[in-house]
Amino acid sequence: MRILNVTETYAPFLEFGGPPVKVRALSEGLARRGHQVTVLTADWGLEKRLQTQEEKITAERSPFGWRRNENGVQAIYVPTWLRYRRVSWNPAVKRYCRARLQNFDVVHIFGLYDLLGPAVAAASRKRSRPYVLEPIGMFVPIVRNLWLKRMYHALWGRRLLEEASAVIATSDQEAEELVAGGLPPTRVVLRRNGVEVPASWPERGMFRRAHGVSPEAKLVLFLGRLSAKKSPDLLLRAFAELSGRSTGIPMTLVFAGPDESGVEAELGQMARQLGVLSKVQFVGPVFGETKWAAYRDADVFVLPSRHENFGNTAAEAVAAGTPVIVTEQCGIAPLLADEAGLVVRHDTTALSRALRRVLGEAELRARFVAGCAVVTSRLGWEEPVHRMEALYATLASQQAVGAESKGVE
Repeated sequence: MRILNVTETYAPFLEFGGPPVKVRALSEGLARRGHQVTVLTADWGLEKRLQTQEEKITAERSPFGWRRNENGVQAIYVPTWLRYRRVSWNPAVKRYCRARLQNFDVVHIFGLYDLLGPAVAAASRKRSRPYVLEPIGMFVPIVRNLWLKRMYHALWGRRLLEEASAVIATSDQEAEELVAGGLPPTRVVLRRNGVEVPASWPERGMFRRAHGVSPEAKLVLFLGRLSAKKSPDLLLRAFAELSGRSTGIPMTLVFAGPDESGVEAELGQMARQLGVLSKVQFVGPVFGETKWAAYRDADVFVLPSRHENFGNTAAEAVAAGTPVIVTEQCGIAPLLADEAGLVVRHDTTALSRALRRVLGEAELRARFVAGCAVVTSRLGWEEPVHRMEALYATLASQQAVGAESKGVE
């Protein structure tokens, strides 16, 4: 099949978090199965990346922007004229659709609240191409610019959702939200995310040495965007509560991830007020080997989100053999509960108690460490890729039958 994946962010722009990692894993998995996969995405400064020797990437010019071929997947980076946060305006997308869209059997659009998806969806409808929409956790607006998001739905989002051939949910929680929002259950397809482990693991202790964390200290890790939606403040309060009760036990809380809207400064001020500033580190975004080293060296990983359609970072921590604590609002929670970690209410005291148990109960921690390997064996990308392959084949077949029927008429 010929598949077009549409996403606002794609590799090598991994600083945008989970979406580029997910789209790359699905795209390369489908390419390995013999499909022709193209990714249409925004250009967030690829030329500068090409000039940086550390990136070790290559690309060439195309009529529509930079073009990269990696692991069997072709990526087209359409020029960005304007940008606001993670939203870009890319006029060349319409020209690309006019010239190339008829060459694809199915289109998969990742994300809401951008301008790429609506443009490609409109072109797909015009050319009778089936498209799949994956909201990637954006269907329920939680924080930031809620009035803009309502305007987006009024202008584009409602039709984008209603006319999709299928809408992908990555957890039961997200599927229930989509149905509650008015989508017919028959058009909601459940497909979890996966985790892609590195070919080789970094040496244990590498991350601790780099950041001056002693081998004896209990290391609590938060890795992800410092965003109100992910509730790093809840973790900080729970950590401070536990630290106050655990005098004499060295503890360090590490926040690893890009700052969003000044949240890091707010957390720093809160840590000072709570009296734990000397026990808290902000290390900024981490990628590649450094990211996996952080997971490996942590005693526990915490994802305290107010809402999370899946929770890729929790899956990565488990793959690294590190027990996790997630809130009930994380879609991945049922896959981890009491096997690779604990699931708690979105509550300071509940989270503090969970931290005390995982860090202080040796038998429980050992059970969770052993459970990490079992859970990881169920979180590979093979099943999600196969699920998408089957869905695309069904939609392409239906489209072919429909086209034949019109021809007969």
